[in-house]
Amino acid sequence: MIGVAYGAATMVYVQRSRHGRTRESTESPNGRPTGGRARQRAFAIAVLPEDGDAELIELRELLNTAGAAVVGELVQRREHPHPNTYLGSGKLEELKAELAATDANLVACDDELTPRQERNLEAALGMPVIDRTAVILDIFAQNARTQEGKAQVELAQLRYRLPRLRGRGHQLSQQAGGIGTRGPGETQLEVDRRRLVRRMNRLESDLRRLTEQRRLQRKSRRRSRVASVSLVGYTNAGKSTLLNQLTDAGVLIEDRLFATLDPRTRRLELPGGEAVLMSDTVGFVRKLPHQLVQAFRSTLEVVTESHLLVHVVDSTSPDPEGQIEAVRTVLDEIGAGEVAELLAFNKGDAGPEAARLAGRHPGSVVISALTGAGIPDLLAAVGDRLRASAQVMDLVVPYDRGDVLAAVHREGEVLVESHSDGAAHLRVRVDVVAAARFAEFEAGRA
Repeated sequence: MIGVAYGAATMVYVQRSRHGRTRESTESPNGRPTGGRARQRAFAIAVLPEDGDAELIELRELLNTAGAAVVGELVQRREHPHPNTYLGSGKLEELKAELAATDANLVACDDELTPRQERNLEAALGMPVIDRTAVILDIFAQNARTQEGKAQVELAQLRYRLPRLRGRGHQLSQQAGGIGTRGPGETQLEVDRRRLVRRMNRLESDLRRLTEQRRLQRKSRRRSRVASVSLVGYTNAGKSTLLNQLTDAGVLIEDRLFATLDPRTRRLELPGGEAVLMSDTVGFVRKLPHQLVQAFRSTLEVVTESHLLVHVVDSTSPDPEGQIEAVRTVLDEIGAGEVAELLAFNKGDAGPEAARLAGRHPGSVVISALTGAGIPDLLAAVGDRLRASAQVMDLVVPYDRGDVLAAVHREGEVLVESHSDGAAHLRVRVDVVAAARFAEFEAGRA
């Protein structure tokens, strides 16, 4: 069930114990449990421009993944949502009638609502209202497995909920006594806000420690001179299936959104004999909540530090080009927009659409992560892209510069090495950064 707070209306929430177990329940406005585990019946709404797609396919998939059944949809055509109620007054009345006819008990919005819009919609409709961000955060909370993943999701949830805290008035205030202290005292809202901020600070501290550990691991990998390749793409595009196909990684595979949150890295041998580190990453989605991007930034650093991104695209999706642009938007946001990209159109065995898409994107490949078709072409393309991004240099390094010799062996691939009086002669393959560093020792340079 989607675990969010709904104010005065009936509240459905998820309680997580210290041991990671969850307990679902419902609560009435007077705080008494009402019992039951019935599946929530969600009514999806959206405000779209005149030329926008009226289909709410992605929101339906998100709600189904979160555990809610979609019982109806309503789309209003206007350039911008209403600042107070998201929908205009006429559409709001139409929505009330639709809700009564469908027996929905939850309204889900395809955009992120402001706290004011959420409160006003709930007051007007008399039932819980959630937005797209809350649904995505709930799915992430269901799928988080590792200590780091759970901390990242909880931090994102707290950042989302902090501006949405609601007090219950003076009846929950702490009464104080004495001259100068009489009055309402500290409200429950202030207490809750302080607790959330304290918890956020603790999570941020824990994540900084985990981030430092991850950076040390990546630093060790860089010293091994093994190129890193990251699988990126829209959620449920087949990245984990592809990693299993390439490396027998045994990663969990599910036909659901955001099944993989924690990056997995495996060693892979390319046809030319080179070894690379292949990493699976969290899937992206349109309008990915800013809170998640910030919380998962340390995890996504594996993408920014990669030598090559294999962008996996589901060729059978209704809008593959739109998904490609959505992924590239997120890559730009996390600072990976300049990393070399190889498009891999997945599910080539499902029809001719993958081949048509590849024809519109020169240099891309068609694969089937499930059957293994096209994998040799993919591996050959990865090897070619990595070699093309490297630079071969002839270096002459004096023996008294032992630090440079050590750095060349550490950061580059030594192809040929010979020695003469006073200097070592090396032909090396290095990346762009190392090439600039060793440029002064290039043969023929005055």
